[in-house]
Amino acid sequence: MDQPTPVFDGPHFAVIFTTRSRNTDNTLYLETAEEMERLAAEQPGYLGIDSARSPDGLGITVSYWRDLDAIAAWRDNTRHKVAQQLGRDKFYELFTLRIARVEHGRAWEHSG
Repeated sequence: MDQPTPVFDGPHFAVIFTTRSRNTDNTLYLETAEEMERLAAEQPGYLGIDSARSPDGLGITVSYWRDLDAIAAWRDNTRHKVAQQLGRDKFYELFTLRIARVEHGRAWEHSG
């Protein structure tokens, strides 16, 4: 991801997923993360994603959704459930998940 997700008009929701990685198979983690990003993008109500990871394993991923029903459908997606279990079993020491309603956003970019 080279650019932040664009700002959206109107209220929407952000799912904030914060993790601390285990020292595990990075290849499987990256493959799973890429698959989940592609799969999420196919879900109705998906708006985008921003993600960052520090060298010490702290990661923050924020996915944006049109409504709570879209978030629930993603949570319950069969392939996503498999990835969730992999996260618990192999990838993460800990994680937190928060869902927030976004009322407003703005963006700025240096032009030159």
